[in-house]
Amino acid sequence: MMMMDGFISRTAVIFLLKIILLQITSFQFTSCDFFSFLRMGNFTSSTGGLSSTSCVQYVQELVSQNCVVIFSKTTCPYCKMAKNVFNEIGATYKVIELDEHNDGRRLQEALAQMTGARTVPRVFINGNCIGGGSDTKQLHQQGKLVPLVEQCAPCCAATSSEGSGSGQFESTK
Repeated sequence: MMMMDGFISRTAVIFLLKIILLQITSFQFTSCDFFSFLRMGNFTSSTGGLSSTSCVQYVQELVSQNCVVIFSKTTCPYCKMAKNVFNEIGATYKVIELDEHNDGRRLQEALAQMTGARTVPRVFINGNCIGGGSDTKQLHQQGKLVPLVEQCAPCCAATSSEGSGSGQFESTK
C-alpha cells in the first residue's frame, strides 16, 4: 500500500511539473508577467524584490517614452477628471488602466514607491509626476499645465497614445 502511495505522489509531481513547463513555454511574458507567474506558485515572496524592480522599470520606460502618462482605474472619477483636462487642451496621453492590467496591483505598488502616493490617477508629464486628478485640474486652472506639455522632450511628443487622448497636442496661443 505504501508503494502505491509513493507511486501516486511521484506521478502527481511529474504531472504538475509537466503542466508548469507547458505553461512556461506557451506563456508570452510582459515586463511584470513573469514574476506574476512565479508568484502563482509562491516561488517568490508577496513583496518580491525582482517583481517590484521590473514594474518600476516598466513605469520608468513608459513615462520616458510618452509626454503624458496617466495611471488610472476605469471607475475612478478623479481619473476621468484628469483625462478630461487633457482632452480639453487637446493633448495626447497614454493611459494605463490599472484595474484592467494583469500587473495593475504591482504597478500601483511601484507607483507608490516612486511617487510617495498610492492613489490614482498618477499623472506624469515629461517624465515627472505632477500628482493626481485634482492636481492636474489645478495646474490647468492656474495656466501651468499647457506650458508643461509644451516642454515635452522631442522623443516624447511624437509617440502614439494607443487609442487614448484626443490627438497630437497643439498650442492654443
